[in-house]
Amino acid sequence: MTSDNSTESPGDTPSRVRPRLIGYTVAIAAAVILLDQGSKWWAETALADGHTIPVIGDLIRFVLVYNPGAAFSIGTDSTWVFTILAAVAVVVIVVFAWPVTSRGWMVTFGLLLGGAATHLGDRLFREPGFGRGHVVDFIGYGTLFIGNVADIAIFAGAVTLIVLAVRGIRIGRPDSSRV
Repeated sequence: MTSDNSTESPGDTPSRVRPRLIGYTVAIAAAVILLDQGSKWWAETALADGHTIPVIGDLIRFVLVYNPGAAFSIGTDSTWVFTILAAVAVVVIVVFAWPVTSRGWMVTFGLLLGGAATHLGDRLFREPGFGRGHVVDFIGYGTLFIGNVADIAIFAGAVTLIVLAVRGIRIGRPDSSRV
C-alpha cells in the first residue's frame, strides 16, 4: 500500500501509472493549426500575384494554388464530401486520443488532429463558401503535387502511427478491471 493519495487502481504499480496526455495532444494540434494557417497567410500575401519562389530549384518551390479536392486534386467536384470526412476525422482522432498515456501516440494524434482540424477550417471558412472552401496549398514538390504544412503534419502522423502500431506500443494504460 502506498502512502500517497494517488488514484491507482488495484494491479497498477506506481512506476506504470501515467497520466492522460490529451492536453499535450491538443497543444500539438494547436501548434500545427497556427503554423499551417500562418504559413497560408504568408503564401497568400507573398504569392498572390502568381509569383513562384524556388526553394531547391524545381524540386521544392513555393507556388499558390487553391485546392477544392483531396490529395493530388482528387474529387474536385466533391468538396462537401471532404468537409464531412475532415469533421469525422477530427471527432475520431479526439476519441482515440482521449485515453493516451504514450508520448509517441500523443505526438501522433496531435499531428493528425492539427492537420485534420486546419483542413476542416479551410473547408468551412474559405471561398467559395461554407462547407465548400478550397484548401490553400503552396509547397510544390517537383511535378508531383502541391501541399501545405497540414499535409506534412498528417503525413508525419501517419508514418508515426504505423511505426507505433508495428512496434506494438499501446495507446493507453490497459484497463486493470479486465483479467
